[in-house]
Amino acid sequence: MLALKFLWAPDPVAISLGSFNIYYYSLMFVIAFASGLYLMKFMYKKEGVSLDYLDPLLLYMVAGTLIGARLGEVFFYNWDYFQSNLLEIILPVKINEDGWKFVGFRGLASHGAVIGILSALYLYTKKYKYTSMVWLLDRIAITVAFGGVFIRIGNFFNSEIVGKYTGSSFGVVFQNNGETLPRHPVQLYESLGYLIVFIILFLIYKNSRFRNQKGFLIGAFFSLLFTVRFFAEFVKESQGGFGENLGYFSTGQWLSIPLVILGFALIALSYRNKATA
Repeated sequence: MLALKFLWAPDPVAISLGSFNIYYYSLMFVIAFASGLYLMKFMYKKEGVSLDYLDPLLLYMVAGTLIGARLGEVFFYNWDYFQSNLLEIILPVKINEDGWKFVGFRGLASHGAVIGILSALYLYTKKYKYTSMVWLLDRIAITVAFGGVFIRIGNFFNSEIVGKYTGSSFGVVFQNNGETLPRHPVQLYESLGYLIVFIILFLIYKNSRFRNQKGFLIGAFFSLLFTVRFFAEFVKESQGGFGENLGYFSTGQWLSIPLVILGFALIALSYRNKATA
């Protein structure tokens, strides 16, 4: 049988400018937001919405994503650590007895990002009243699914959020972590899953019947994307968090379940509202 073991030991630094380094993970975030802006511009043009609203929307999205994802990491997964290192919550540094080291905000949680994005878009639609929050969420959902493809690739370059050992000759050996045995490349599993979710959502959007059915796209996003996340967790190494005390599932799975249910509820509500319109 052909061994499908891949040795993986990349330099996580994409660009080095003297003492300042740009990591692949950070680069993937930039690509995610840039691609999201391009997709939103496409949709705004298609639907005759002024492009002047996009620049402030990008600012709200970046702030909501980063703040929410960071706080999600702090409170969902690593509160035991951060409660004794409060400055590291807001500063991109690692602090210990030897001083401090710039590491960037590498601890980010996607479930926290959802809360951050929802909060940011609520504030955005309160200030810019050209459309409803649901209309905006239906379109943002497509960009977030596509952005997730690149974020998980960034995790792969960082050799983080790794999968469980495969127990066979198949898998990826994360040599930067000092390992010699292959693990599931769960980051790439999720990236591929998110790409499929993006394609499905974009095809739904192209159908004017569903595009104009408010709440359908965001509902499909929650149900599909967090179903992918739920099943990926079965081959993902535990990241800790409160879920470890509940048993049966991981923290990521416990957090995904209500979002999948929310997705189906939003889809059902979109049909109900259409019927009564």
